[in-house]
Amino acid sequence: MNIGQEVLELLKEEITEVQYNRYIKQLIYDAKKSTSDLAIFYAPNALVNNWIKSKYSEKIAHLFEVKSGSKVSVKITLKNSTDKRIKLQKTEQKLQHSLLNPSHTFDNFMVGGSNQFAYAAVKSVSESPGEVYNPLFIYGGVGLGKTHLMQSAGNVFQNQGKSVIYTSVEQFLNDFIRHVRNKTMPSFQEKYRKCDVLLIDDIQFLSNKEGIQEEFFHTFEALKGSGKQIILTADKHPKKIGGLEKRLQSRFEWGLVADIQPPELETKIAIIKKKCEINKVKLSNDIINYIATVIESNVREIEGILSKLHAYSQLMHIDIDLAFTKNVLKDQLQENRANLTLDVITNNVAKDLNIKPTEIRSKGRSKNLVYARRISIYLCRELTQNTMPQLAQYFGMKDHTAISHTLKKINELMKNDEDFKVKIEELTNKITSVS
Repeated sequence: MNIGQEVLELLKEEITEVQYNRYIKQLIYDAKKSTSDLAIFYAPNALVNNWIKSKYSEKIAHLFEVKSGSKVSVKITLKNSTDKRIKLQKTEQKLQHSLLNPSHTFDNFMVGGSNQFAYAAVKSVSESPGEVYNPLFIYGGVGLGKTHLMQSAGNVFQNQGKSVIYTSVEQFLNDFIRHVRNKTMPSFQEKYRKCDVLLIDDIQFLSNKEGIQEEFFHTFEALKGSGKQIILTADKHPKKIGGLEKRLQSRFEWGLVADIQPPELETKIAIIKKKCEINKVKLSNDIINYIATVIESNVREIEGILSKLHAYSQLMHIDIDLAFTKNVLKDQLQENRANLTLDVITNNVAKDLNIKPTEIRSKGRSKNLVYARRISIYLCRELTQNTMPQLAQYFGMKDHTAISHTLKKINELMKNDEDFKVKIEELTNKITSVS
């Protein structure tokens, strides 16, 4: 497999299967004409050519840089193109090699209650590098914006003329091993210890790697001692990263530790609206609210869904309405909710309403219990494939008619009580995020 195919395989992991099969899979990499500075791909027709150019040429170039370690210009053209002279783009900017994605900026990062603290911390560091919150340690789940925030600061630093290194722990480790084998460790140390800013993603993968932890410790000490800025990301708090040396753990907590939580419903809606604006996708508020309610909190998934809707709409010449959206997303939603169980839903409702799960499933008739039980039944029906008789058995009710009666009550409340409807949407959002 050549490097062009490897890059397309990396892209496959970041986009929907439909997009990959319909567009990206049709690209052909010209290994003979491509060079270390230029990657040439052929598209089968003008439609595919123009779509990939507008949507993914920048991303493909970024993945080439990640894969090869050097900047590459990407040329996507028709196979029978008469353009035989391809001019390479030259950069005059003599900055430290960094692999930063230029599309990651503070301006297009959607701020909400779930990420406001982390955003403010990174913004502050970008304004006063090495002076406040050094190191800055950001942690949170996959797809919540850790890398986006970190690279936003990196782009600010780079635009100021600072030497910036952005890398993942895996790339740092590979670089370390290569220099050890080549007996060029002074070059490795010069590279990482003389930069102005060091940004490292997925620091949790240092776990149980003693040799690289030792090297990273000394790199950290050299940078910190010189007043250079360090920003790290991980999937968990430093204290919860197993197999990490205590001295590293303590140093990760020296500056500031900020977490990013899954976005609440309002932030998710704002993210979808922003992505629609960027990608020129027109969706009604009903559709946006539906997507925000039913999908998980991974921002990458939001982008994939919007691309999927847009592609289906364009290729099938169908306007995007709510029914169309539900039909397009049904398989994806079933997959997302495959791990949802009656216990998971009931436990989450109980936690949110400060009631014991056993009380929800009891015969209790107090107002609070009836309210919680109705919500649990409704969400169990909406979010799982369980039948009404199965729900009746789970909640200790006489038969399916009792479940049916409860569902009718809930639907009436949702029509007449806006606050209740919002509560249902919030709980749906929380539960699907947890799954």
